[in-house]
Amino acid sequence: MPQIALFPLNAVLFPGGLLPLRIFETRYVDMVGRCTRDEEAFGVVLVQNGTDTERQVATVPIGTSARIVDFQTLEDGLLGVLCHGERRFRIHARSRRPDGLNCAEVEWLEEPGRVAVPERLQPLVPLLREALGQLKTIGRFMEPDYEDACWVGYRIAELLPLDQKLLQRLLESDDPVARLELLAPLLDLRREPG
Repeated sequence: MPQIALFPLNAVLFPGGLLPLRIFETRYVDMVGRCTRDEEAFGVVLVQNGTDTERQVATVPIGTSARIVDFQTLEDGLLGVLCHGERRFRIHARSRRPDGLNCAEVEWLEEPGRVAVPERLQPLVPLLREALGQLKTIGRFMEPDYEDACWVGYRIAELLPLDQKLLQRLLESDDPVARLELLAPLLDLRREPG
């Protein structure tokens, strides 16, 4: 089983999504350096109990691997990284390195094959296009696929101000159409985009 470093956060990362992080703890600075040098991913998992700054923290069992796509020194002197979500995983065993970095043996979860956005949910697509059109700075890191229900659902979930528990539930769902059906009532599909 593959082993990856874990980054517990009060956030949910979806495959194909982007997550900016401020890195200040030594264990994570070292992790970022190792991941960048060795071209490795790390796992983003939602914190269940405790805080992301504690060395031992309880997390949910399903997260998303992340790869660093950009980095910079922030105004406060801290390291800023932009991560791109890749694949969902389930944690099977946890361990902790001497430096306090949490690691896990993981099983990669399969995404369903490409599923078309059903006709009844098509009004979500222009709303998403409009919203993402406002975010020009992140476009170079995103590969749009407005015809794939999985991609559309993940992007809508990222844009809505949703509770972390609901976001986690959406991440854990294996049914992209069910994910869209859960999100659709949260948007006014009667209005015209633009």
